[in-house]
Amino acid sequence: MSAVLVGKPFSLQDLEDVALRGRAVEFDPGARAKVIASRAAIDRIAEGGDRSPRVYGVNTGFGALSETRIGAADIRALQRNLVRSHATGTGPDLSIAEVRGMMLLRAQVLAIGHSGVRPILVEQLLAMLNAGVHPRIPSQGSVGASGDLAPLAHLALAMIGEGEASVEASVRAGANPHAGYRPVHISGGDALRMVGIAPVELEAKEGLSLINGTQFMASLGTMMLLEAERLCTVSDIAGAMSLEALKGTSRPFDPRLQAARPHPGQEQTASNLRALLTESEIMESHRDCGKVQDAYSLRCMPQVHGATRDALGWVRTVLEREVNSVTDNPSVFLDASGDKTGEMDIISGGNFHGQPLALALDLAAMAVAELANISERRVEQLVNPAFSTGLTPFLAPGSGLHSGFMIAQVASASLVSENKVLCHPASVDSIPSSAGKEDHVSMGSISARKLREVVANVRNAVAIEVMTAAAGLDQRKPLAPSKGVRAAYAKVRELVAPLTEDRPLYKDIAAVSALIASGELTRAVEAEIGALR
Repeated sequence: MSAVLVGKPFSLQDLEDVALRGRAVEFDPGARAKVIASRAAIDRIAEGGDRSPRVYGVNTGFGALSETRIGAADIRALQRNLVRSHATGTGPDLSIAEVRGMMLLRAQVLAIGHSGVRPILVEQLLAMLNAGVHPRIPSQGSVGASGDLAPLAHLALAMIGEGEASVEASVRAGANPHAGYRPVHISGGDALRMVGIAPVELEAKEGLSLINGTQFMASLGTMMLLEAERLCTVSDIAGAMSLEALKGTSRPFDPRLQAARPHPGQEQTASNLRALLTESEIMESHRDCGKVQDAYSLRCMPQVHGATRDALGWVRTVLEREVNSVTDNPSVFLDASGDKTGEMDIISGGNFHGQPLALALDLAAMAVAELANISERRVEQLVNPAFSTGLTPFLAPGSGLHSGFMIAQVASASLVSENKVLCHPASVDSIPSSAGKEDHVSMGSISARKLREVVANVRNAVAIEVMTAAAGLDQRKPLAPSKGVRAAYAKVRELVAPLTEDRPLYKDIAAVSALIASGELTRAVEAEIGALR
């Protein structure tokens, strides 16, 4: 796999490859030239000493202290002090994958060439990524405006040989956020020495350029969006399994009906369901049963799953722009020729503000939560004898003696209810900071963290449906489900035995959840029926 070039646009998938799979990163030569030219503008200000005009973050204080002039002799100390003072994170640490995503995104901002930093800062971040040096970054402490200041300060601390970091021999072994891996942290200086990287000494504006931006929320948001998109496909698979177990009909997925209300996501889900449900003995067995309509949770899968797909599609466009954007402040702009000796302008603005991401990630949480909402209703259809004609109550082997999947449905309901609390938008809140200078903030970092929790809950809820639907399919034997559903069922049965008597189900739920997170369930189905959307 070729290296990701920093300084040129890259995709969300490229980010995930670097974060989760240890894909190599390199500095694009053309981008390096832009960085050098941009730095020349800052050097001219720094070299002018106390005669230079005030430029925010170069020779002034920060936030409410932006009007305070800093003497030329203190410019290096100013940047070092900024990083140290802003490292105020609390709470659980980010996973290695989330940290790697932040590092790549921060390098990209600097490499685009409007930050006025030296190339060594980009090179330092890339060297750390390629060597597996990962700063310890607590997950709480950002309000998402002026950027993710506290998390990025922890990242910068390791670059200057302070703070804490881990050194991973294999990124792949420890990056997966679902693996439960906890790295061993040592001092940032020791971590750099272990791999032969020298700490960087910050020059004018460089501390500020490392901590201004949205890289915390963009890193978490990107990886959760990609998982949420994959959960849309898994939800189609789970829904098809439930429909077969409940002897539902595929008629509502007719392409003519979808064309009459042509939302793209609706059509995609209906297309998946048609592919999943072809050639089914179970379906044929009740073709003339006289039942008029299925419950909404079965019949309306294209409309509900599809709306989630469409909402996530908009979130994707926001993130695709953000990962290749400049979120630094102030930003350096050279004349059109790019000549480092030509005209330049330094503009203070608000590109660090996280509102675009805050709104998008709040929507993503609400959208993906609906997959669990409707999934839990299908589980209720499977376990409730009032709805599950031909299946035992709660899919128990012996009704009364055994409880079967009674509490699996309760667990799903618990996850769904928790998501309803988590889906309250963080972006509607704002608490002024920095003595009122930063008087509106996005809380986008909280949007990102909530989305991470919602996605995990949805994955577990869908795992409960897949496991429960497999038990329903057991009771429809000897009738066989469709080819696609049969492939999903077989993959589940490789890990989870049929329920012949009551047993603890928590390990089964975890096994199916891991099967979903790894992509193996979807791949097993696609191997039989072709690619799903």
